[in-house]
Amino acid sequence: MSKRIILGVDPGTTILGYGLILVEGSKLSMLNAGVIKLHKLENHYQKLHKIYQRLDGLIKEYKPKELAVESPFYGKNPQSMLKLGRAQGVSIACAMNNGLDVFEYAPKKIKQSITGSGSASKEQIASMLQTLLNSKEIPDVLDATDALGAAVCHYFQKGTKSTGKSYGGWSQFVNQNKGRVK
Repeated sequence: MSKRIILGVDPGTTILGYGLILVEGSKLSMLNAGVIKLHKLENHYQKLHKIYQRLDGLIKEYKPKELAVESPFYGKNPQSMLKLGRAQGVSIACAMNNGLDVFEYAPKKIKQSITGSGSASKEQIASMLQTLLNSKEIPDVLDATDALGAAVCHYFQKGTKSTGKSYGGWSQFVNQNKGRVK
Protein backbone atom coordinates (compact mmCIF):
# COMPACT_ATOMS: atom_id res chain seq x y z
CA MET A 1 0.00 0.00 0.00
CA SER A 2 1.42 3.36 -0.97
CA LYS A 3 1.86 6.04 1.67
CA ARG A 4 2.27 9.74 1.20
CA ILE A 5 2.37 12.75 3.46
CA ILE A 6 0.88 16.11 2.48
CA LEU A 7 1.67 19.39 4.25
CA GLY A 8 -1.08 21.99 4.17
CA VAL A 9 -0.46 25.66 4.95
CA ASP A 10 -2.84 28.51 5.68
CA PRO A 11 -0.48 31.50 5.30
CA GLY A 12 -0.55 34.41 7.69
CA THR A 13 1.83 36.86 9.35
CA THR A 14 0.11 36.95 12.73
CA ILE A 15 -0.83 33.27 12.83
CA LEU A 16 0.17 30.72 10.19
CA GLY A 17 -1.68 27.40 10.23
CA TYR A 18 -0.12 24.09 9.24
CA GLY A 19 -1.47 20.56 8.98
CA LEU A 20 0.10 17.27 7.99
CA ILE A 21 -1.94 14.32 6.79
CA LEU A 22 -0.93 10.75 6.05
CA VAL A 23 -2.53 9.06 3.06
CA GLU A 24 -2.46 5.26 3.08
CA GLY A 25 -4.36 3.97 0.07
CA SER A 26 -7.72 5.71 0.47
CA LYS A 27 -7.41 6.21 4.25
CA LEU A 28 -6.59 9.66 5.62
CA SER A 29 -5.25 10.47 9.06
CA MET A 30 -3.93 13.58 10.76
CA LEU A 31 -0.27 13.46 11.74
CA ASN A 32 0.06 16.94 13.20
CA ALA A 33 -1.61 20.31 13.04
CA GLY A 34 -0.99 23.59 14.72
CA VAL A 35 -0.11 27.21 14.32
CA ILE A 36 2.98 29.37 14.26
CA LYS A 37 2.23 32.42 16.40
CA LEU A 38 4.06 35.44 15.06
CA HIS A 39 2.41 38.42 16.78
CA LYS A 40 5.20 38.86 19.37
CA LEU A 41 7.97 39.24 16.80
CA GLU A 42 9.13 42.80 16.25
CA ASN A 43 9.16 43.13 12.49
CA HIS A 44 7.85 41.52 9.34
CA TYR A 45 11.22 40.07 8.32
CA GLN A 46 11.58 38.26 11.64
CA LYS A 47 8.14 36.79 11.07
CA LEU A 48 9.09 35.55 7.61
CA HIS A 49 12.29 34.03 8.99
CA LYS A 50 10.33 32.24 11.74
CA ILE A 51 7.87 30.86 9.16
CA TYR A 52 10.73 29.47 7.09
CA GLN A 53 12.50 27.94 10.10
CA ARG A 54 9.40 26.26 11.53
CA LEU A 55 8.17 24.88 8.19
CA ASP A 56 11.68 23.66 7.39
CA GLY A 57 11.70 21.79 10.71
CA LEU A 58 8.29 20.23 10.03
CA ILE A 59 9.37 19.16 6.54
CA LYS A 60 12.56 17.58 7.86
CA GLU A 61 10.67 15.80 10.67
CA TYR A 62 7.67 14.46 8.71
CA LYS A 63 9.15 14.29 5.18
CA PRO A 64 6.09 15.28 3.15
CA LYS A 65 6.42 15.20 -0.63
CA GLU A 66 3.74 17.79 -1.40
CA LEU A 67 2.69 21.21 -0.14
CA ALA A 68 -0.91 22.35 -0.51
CA VAL A 69 -1.09 26.06 0.20
CA GLU A 70 -4.15 28.26 0.38
CA SER A 71 -3.93 31.09 -2.12
CA PRO A 72 -4.57 34.60 -0.85
CA PHE A 73 -8.07 35.94 -1.31
CA TYR A 74 -8.49 39.48 -2.53
CA GLY A 75 -8.92 41.95 0.30
CA LYS A 76 -9.42 45.65 0.57
CA ASN A 77 -6.15 46.43 2.33
CA PRO A 78 -3.14 46.28 -0.04
CA GLN A 79 -0.63 46.18 2.86
CA SER A 80 -2.35 43.14 4.36
CA MET A 81 -2.37 41.41 0.97
CA LEU A 82 1.32 42.15 0.49
CA LYS A 83 2.21 40.67 3.89
CA LEU A 84 0.02 37.62 3.29
CA GLY A 85 1.62 37.09 -0.12
CA ARG A 86 5.07 37.23 1.45
CA ALA A 87 4.09 34.59 4.02
CA GLN A 88 2.78 32.40 1.22
CA GLY A 89 5.95 32.98 -0.82
CA VAL A 90 8.22 32.03 2.07
CA SER A 91 6.17 28.87 2.61
CA ILE A 92 6.46 27.96 -1.06
CA ALA A 93 10.20 28.75 -1.17
CA CYS A 94 10.81 26.57 1.89
CA ALA A 95 8.86 23.69 0.36
CA MET A 96 10.62 23.98 -2.99
CA ASN A 97 14.02 24.24 -1.31
CA ASN A 98 13.21 20.89 0.33
CA GLY A 99 12.12 19.30 -2.97
CA LEU A 100 8.35 19.29 -2.37
CA ASP A 101 5.85 19.63 -5.19
CA VAL A 102 3.73 22.74 -4.61
CA PHE A 103 0.01 23.07 -5.24
CA GLU A 104 -2.10 26.16 -4.63
CA TYR A 105 -5.84 26.18 -3.95
CA ALA A 106 -8.33 29.02 -3.62
CA PRO A 107 -10.20 29.18 -0.28
CA LYS A 108 -13.51 28.54 -2.07
CA LYS A 109 -12.09 25.42 -3.76
CA ILE A 110 -10.90 24.07 -0.40
CA LYS A 111 -14.30 24.66 1.21
CA GLN A 112 -16.07 23.03 -1.72
CA SER A 113 -13.77 19.99 -1.64
CA ILE A 114 -14.27 19.43 2.08
CA THR A 115 -17.97 20.26 2.56
CA GLY A 116 -19.47 20.40 -0.92
CA SER A 117 -20.16 24.12 -0.48
CA GLY A 118 -17.81 26.94 -1.41
CA SER A 119 -19.44 29.15 1.20
CA ALA A 120 -19.06 26.80 4.20
CA SER A 121 -18.02 28.29 7.53
CA LYS A 122 -14.68 27.53 9.17
CA GLU A 123 -16.58 25.61 11.87
CA GLN A 124 -18.32 23.44 9.24
CA ILE A 125 -14.94 22.67 7.68
CA ALA A 126 -13.48 21.72 11.07
CA SER A 127 -16.41 19.41 11.80
CA MET A 128 -16.17 17.71 8.41
CA LEU A 129 -12.40 17.30 8.75
CA GLN A 130 -12.91 15.51 12.05
CA THR A 131 -15.08 12.98 10.21
CA LEU A 132 -12.84 12.69 7.13
CA LEU A 133 -9.68 12.23 9.20
CA ASN A 134 -11.45 9.88 11.64
CA SER A 135 -10.07 11.94 14.48
CA LYS A 136 -11.41 12.24 18.00
CA GLU A 137 -9.95 15.71 18.26
CA ILE A 138 -9.39 18.37 15.68
CA PRO A 139 -7.39 21.52 16.43
CA ASP A 140 -9.55 24.24 17.91
CA VAL A 141 -7.50 26.96 16.22
CA LEU A 142 -9.23 27.50 12.90
CA ASP A 143 -5.99 28.45 11.10
CA ALA A 144 -4.77 24.89 11.74
CA THR A 145 -7.99 23.36 10.45
CA ASP A 146 -7.79 25.60 7.37
CA ALA A 147 -4.32 24.17 6.72
CA LEU A 148 -5.60 20.61 7.17
CA GLY A 149 -8.37 21.54 4.76
CA ALA A 150 -5.81 22.55 2.12
CA ALA A 151 -4.03 19.19 2.52
CA VAL A 152 -7.27 17.19 2.32
CA CYS A 153 -8.44 19.26 -0.67
CA HIS A 154 -5.19 18.35 -2.42
CA TYR A 155 -5.78 14.67 -1.68
CA PHE A 156 -9.28 14.91 -3.17
CA GLN A 157 -7.91 16.66 -6.25
CA LYS A 158 -5.26 13.92 -6.54
CA GLY A 159 -2.71 16.61 -7.33
CA THR A 160 -4.06 17.35 -10.78
CA LYS A 161 -2.42 20.42 -12.21
CA SER A 162 -5.69 21.73 -13.61
CA THR A 163 -6.93 22.56 -10.10
CA GLY A 164 -3.92 24.52 -8.93
CA LYS A 165 -0.48 25.72 -9.89
CA SER A 166 2.25 23.15 -9.38
CA TYR A 167 6.02 23.30 -9.60
CA GLY A 168 8.37 20.40 -8.84
CA GLY A 169 11.37 22.62 -8.16
CA TRP A 170 13.05 25.84 -9.15
CA SER A 171 14.10 24.56 -12.58
CA GLN A 172 10.54 23.49 -13.40
CA PHE A 173 9.22 26.88 -12.27
CA VAL A 174 11.77 28.67 -14.47
CA ASN A 175 10.96 26.44 -17.46
CA GLN A 176 7.22 27.07 -17.08
CA ASN A 177 7.65 30.82 -16.53
CA LYS A 178 10.35 31.93 -18.98
CA GLY A 179 8.69 35.31 -19.50
CA ARG A 180 8.75 36.04 -15.77
CA VAL A 181 12.39 35.16 -15.10
CA LYS A 182 15.32 37.25 -16.30
